[in-house]
Amino acid sequence: MERYELTVAAEDAGERLDKYLSEQIEGLSRSSASRLIFEGKVTVGDAAVKKNYKTAVGDLITVLTDSPQPVDVLPEDIPLDVVYEDEHLLVVNKPKGMVVHPAPGHFSGTLVNALMYHCRDGLSGINGELRPGIVHRIDKNTSGLLAVAKSDIAHAGLSEQIKEHSFTREYLAICYGNIKEEERTVDAPIGRHKTDRKRMCVTQLNSKPAVTHIKVLERYNGFTYILCRLETGRTHQIRVHLSYIGHPIAGDDVYGPSKVITQLNGQCLHAYKLGFVHPVTGEYLEFTADPPETFIQFREKLRNQL
Repeated sequence: MERYELTVAAEDAGERLDKYLSEQIEGLSRSSASRLIFEGKVTVGDAAVKKNYKTAVGDLITVLTDSPQPVDVLPEDIPLDVVYEDEHLLVVNKPKGMVVHPAPGHFSGTLVNALMYHCRDGLSGINGELRPGIVHRIDKNTSGLLAVAKSDIAHAGLSEQIKEHSFTREYLAICYGNIKEEERTVDAPIGRHKTDRKRMCVTQLNSKPAVTHIKVLERYNGFTYILCRLETGRTHQIRVHLSYIGHPIAGDDVYGPSKVITQLNGQCLHAYKLGFVHPVTGEYLEFTADPPETFIQFREKLRNQL
């Protein structure tokens, strides 16, 4: 069973309980929420309620959901661009278009499938069968560097550095418009979108702190080439923050304009630099990887238009 604890905000008061739960819990349909309520797996305070219950400000709601059914994740002989590897960890340069770990609709062709073949049984088991070795992740249509843990001690050490914000993560991006400042910091909390559960947004409700540091590298006609350094690592953080300040990433079909630059095949965002202290040896390691060809070609096209 998985347990969720929710507190009803003022703007969500007065909603039917099944509708509220489907909006707050990713992947939970309204019919599934109704079934959980009927089965007594949803309580408000200490009391079970019916699905037609209307939420009130400050309601403390507890939800027990069924655990997902186990899925066989199979090793697949998919080429990997391994930048560094030792007995405890490896750093890979993920191509654009590859999903990091299995999820509904993506149980093959993922980075985890490739890692299971490459490492055999040598991946950390801390994140379970669906996410072995995965310490952090990047979006399907974002390319670049990822650290993967082969041992549990490496996994714990890398996770602690991410938590303490000492894990260096720098991204290259091309965004719309002209960012006037040479350097800028976006400090705005990120949470799940109220009505579209696949999107994130800047919000004060059920959110977590999020900080992105931006440095302008070059300016073009209608676009800016930037370096982004993550202080935190929320889902879609750079994409959400850049959209929030009015400079969405070129090619982003979720947070960008409706007329997408389709030839980019996704957002023009690349995890360029990764740095951390090796959790076993104590040595500081830092790696860089050039953007993919589609990114470079787009950047050169913009340069030639100046």
